[in-house]
Amino acid sequence: MESQFDVIVIGAGAAGLMAAASASQAGNRTLLLEKNRKLGVKILMSGGTRCNITHNCSVREIVAAYGRQGKFLHSALATLSPTDVIAKIEAQGVETKIESTGKIFPVSNKAIDVRDALVRIATQAGAEIANESPVRSIKNISSDDQPPQFKIETDRDSFLTDKIIVTTGGKSYPGCGTTGDGYQWAIDFGHSIVPTVPSLVPILCRTQWANDLKGVTLPNVGVSVWQPAEITTKLLADKGKSGKPKAKLLDSTNNSFLFTHWGFSGPSVLDVSRHVAMHPNKNELELVCDFLPETKLEPFLQTITDKKHSSGKQSVHNLLNDYFPKRFAETLIVASGTSPDQKNAELSKQQIRAIAEQVKQCRFEINGTLGFEKAEVTAGGITLKEVNGKTMESKLQPGLFFAGEVLDLDGPIGGFNFQAAFSTGWLAGAQEK
Repeated sequence: MESQFDVIVIGAGAAGLMAAASASQAGNRTLLLEKNRKLGVKILMSGGTRCNITHNCSVREIVAAYGRQGKFLHSALATLSPTDVIAKIEAQGVETKIESTGKIFPVSNKAIDVRDALVRIATQAGAEIANESPVRSIKNISSDDQPPQFKIETDRDSFLTDKIIVTTGGKSYPGCGTTGDGYQWAIDFGHSIVPTVPSLVPILCRTQWANDLKGVTLPNVGVSVWQPAEITTKLLADKGKSGKPKAKLLDSTNNSFLFTHWGFSGPSVLDVSRHVAMHPNKNELELVCDFLPETKLEPFLQTITDKKHSSGKQSVHNLLNDYFPKRFAETLIVASGTSPDQKNAELSKQQIRAIAEQVKQCRFEINGTLGFEKAEVTAGGITLKEVNGKTMESKLQPGLFFAGEVLDLDGPIGGFNFQAAFSTGWLAGAQEK
């Protein structure tokens, strides 16, 4: 005989734990199903196992950070703001701190403290949790003229409920169990899926000298993704259009930057990665780096020209040491076509400009991304136009709700994605069945 619940939440991540807490607080008998043995596995991995809970900013700034998707979050953020999230977690005895970047972490720097706090919030509200319970099927067993009733089958049990909240996440970090299960259930109920791609993911590089710099970190780099002119022309031609060949800027940002043995990582790279992942010619795009974004090209050119004259007897490898780590400075000079052992006084105007442009407009051939296995979030998912942003209920199937990363919602690095998961989950759970 099937067990009956008022609300069943599927997926015990950030959105699911909040949805279960909210639904239980509203007086519903609530069951939270999780296919893994551990709850909130992705929470435990996040922020380098520190868990970047949310961002120190206003609701309006979070909406803006999501761009075209931001409008959908208005009601969810009004129901549960960043301040509300922190208050709930701190009420569980987990102190938080705001770092200089605006990211908010637990003072302990332990993601498990945040995960455990979220579990307590759900269970103290009255939610029942069943781990190691992967859902195998969801069916609406009611007749057309009756309120919806769903039957959910797991490996061990079957349940009946009037309301389902799907919070199964996307495809990022599939080792955590986020393998896109919720998409097929949504499709079964008539929903459309925006094609999914990895987001907040490291980018691969084909430029060998860049890969030799693995481990070098720079605090602030201007990063932009460009579609070369020949690709723009080809894509226009494929659409039956014509135009003058020109490169196209796809995205840009400023933040810290990390060289790796296979390419690039760090917040600046992760934030532009979705535009690489979703592009049909991702292996032919260019990443352009401005390693001194606070300084314009011409003033910088003048500065190193002056240094050439004031320290003419020094070797060129010292020319950029005031700006960068020695290893990186020397590599940039070599990449510009100049020997680092050449004397400053011997530099031509062309060499000086080549060095300056290498600093300000360094171009890299990229080779896609590291994929879902290393992506922090998924771009794409259940299309927002088929979900009521004021309730998180499906517009196609009454009683069916969605929250978190399973939706077509992906924000920048810095706790924005967790905030969207918390807020949409809380709103979905708060709705009367």
